[in-house]
Amino acid sequence: MAGYIEDRWLNKRPNKDTGEREKTKYYGQGMRYKVAGIPNVKGRSFPDGKLTQAKAWLAKAQHETSTGEFIDPRRGDLLLKDYIEDHWWPGRTDEPSTRDPMKSRIWGHIIPLLGDKRLRDIDAAALRIFRADLLSRVDGSAHVIWVHLNTILKAAVDDLRIARNPCEASTVSAPRKPKSKAVAWNRQRVAAVREHLQPRYQLALDLGVGAGLRQGEAFGLGLEDIDFAAGVIHVQRQLRWTAAGQPYYRLPKGDKPRAVPVPPGLLQRIQQAAEAYPPLLCELPWRNPEEPETELEARQRRPVTANLLLSTTQRKRIYYRTWNDLTWKRALAKAGVISIIEYKQEKERQGRRRLSPVYEESRKDMFHVCRHTYASVQLEAGESVVTLSKWLGHASPNITMEHYAHFMPEAGARGLQAMASWFEAEPQPALPGYSLGLRDDAFKLLPSQVRAAAVGTSDMKVKYKETARGGLAVNVIEC
Repeated sequence: MAGYIEDRWLNKRPNKDTGEREKTKYYGQGMRYKVAGIPNVKGRSFPDGKLTQAKAWLAKAQHETSTGEFIDPRRGDLLLKDYIEDHWWPGRTDEPSTRDPMKSRIWGHIIPLLGDKRLRDIDAAALRIFRADLLSRVDGSAHVIWVHLNTILKAAVDDLRIARNPCEASTVSAPRKPKSKAVAWNRQRVAAVREHLQPRYQLALDLGVGAGLRQGEAFGLGLEDIDFAAGVIHVQRQLRWTAAGQPYYRLPKGDKPRAVPVPPGLLQRIQQAAEAYPPLLCELPWRNPEEPETELEARQRRPVTANLLLSTTQRKRIYYRTWNDLTWKRALAKAGVISIIEYKQEKERQGRRRLSPVYEESRKDMFHVCRHTYASVQLEAGESVVTLSKWLGHASPNITMEHYAHFMPEAGARGLQAMASWFEAEPQPALPGYSLGLRDDAFKLLPSQVRAAAVGTSDMKVKYKETARGGLAVNVIEC
């Protein structure tokens, strides 16, 4: 088997005259034993007195090389932050909508807590400490951050930096994914918030409640996406922004365009809004606003034009953060949904300082609640979960059930009714020696000789089944 141990301090061949191995020019300097000669394995040196360790490492490397499992531990000396920045992150090809929040979580939490550890030193114990520290810093996003770390360490395994992924250790558990029931608004609250929105923005709420559109889908909806004759909205793009504030279009979440049937009332509101506030002709890059580097990227990012139904008072596309803070939250506060915590002074402008309100944080009352309200109305009306899943653009009806099952008032009603009947019905007396509970009138219909045998003997078998009217058809067969 390939591989050998070289003693750098003594010549390989003994002196012909003395029969002893003479000292080399390296005698007493540096490492003494060098393991080399294994294909595709970098040589490794050991100090004087560590010949046993050198032999053990040689044997291990030979065996693992033959099975394709050899991992040089020195490749794991790289710091986690260096591996992420120099090896893992440059190879990512995510679109901005995925890349920006991912980068924020990795550089904001994973690198500060684990970045200074060598890859080979990140074990189950280190991850248990990381998990505890992470949960003390964040709440709802801890699970997502853990998923990112797991992805990074899986890549390190594939890159032969570490032998196994410590996230898969039996004593390590990922932070739990937060579970919370979707909350819907009633009609009175929807009307109150709509009333306090600027008239040009009221259509956004209508599209969320009436068609289940996400915020970016509503802001990216064009007049050409409305089929007024068929009563259908074609959701085929959303307006997104990079972390640097660059707008672009992309497909709806899950890359799934969809068609949503809508009521005449919503179509009428769309027409009225389009007449009062003419659509904004807006051309933006597709998928990614960054400058393309290849012809393929140039084709993929070719600009797309849409007549946006929603735009700002300055006739510009809507930036979601500004809209949330200055438009949506203000309407929520005026409608009594959230409260104003305090007022803070803004930066001085033209010699004046203005006080701006700081609103109570209420994630459940942000724009996505309109989508939950749409789902609740559909399910309470008895709409199919499969159909609703298609209208919402979910990957499968299972996701719809997971989020909105509590909006189904009839769920479990049949079982409850059956159990109620169980307790309310009069129990039937059991026959002596039998638990069939035959009615007296059915028993009297039996021939006398069979009736006597059924009561007085134990060598008979009784077969029965329910009739269409709920009675029992009884056959007594002689064994």
